[in-house]
Amino acid sequence: MAELRYIAIEGVIGAGKTTLAQKLSDKLKANLVLEEFESNPFLEKFYEDRKRYAFQTQMFFLINRFKQLQVLNQENLFSSFIVSDYIFEKDKIFAYLNLSGEELKLYETIFPLLERNIPKPDLVIYLQSGVDRLISNVRKRGRKIERNLTRSYLTELSEAYNNFFFKYNNTPLLIVNSNDIDFVSNKDDFEVLYKQIFRDDRGFIEYFNPETRG
Repeated sequence: MAELRYIAIEGVIGAGKTTLAQKLSDKLKANLVLEEFESNPFLEKFYEDRKRYAFQTQMFFLINRFKQLQVLNQENLFSSFIVSDYIFEKDKIFAYLNLSGEELKLYETIFPLLERNIPKPDLVIYLQSGVDRLISNVRKRGRKIERNLTRSYLTELSEAYNNFFFKYNNTPLLIVNSNDIDFVSNKDDFEVLYKQIFRDDRGFIEYFNPETRG
């Protein structure tokens, strides 16, 4: 457990990454870093017209994520826990999904310059979830900014995330099948996941498939 000081949670919109980050932060008394998506003035417009607002949305997130995570370089990772609900590299998933042509070329010149100044997590947890579960969670929380989020976009995004993490090897990775686990309202489910995260014999890349409850 001592070696895990900086944990980052990832997943598609609606996977539960922010909730899990908050619960882990509470349990560990950690410094919590949450993505500031609501501060992006282009996001709601992007969900209405992806092609028109993709670049503005992407660049705002890129700079905001950089400024937020760069601060972690000033944190003493050996004296306190840090839990985040995203990793900086996830920015590329959205860029390659939504940008094209000259916009993507410009993005590709900027991203590496910023990435080298961002500390890497000790563990990334990827919450893998089916599209139906994602849609249910998005509808349940009812955020106004997500009202124009379509099933087709969530499907594209889910495929892009799976492809990204299939190739991912930058840090230790725990892929969690979150379709049949309710770490939000079920204390036992959360404890099972918590123990899996802090297993002494956990490998560099592992897949956790919780048993389906009857």
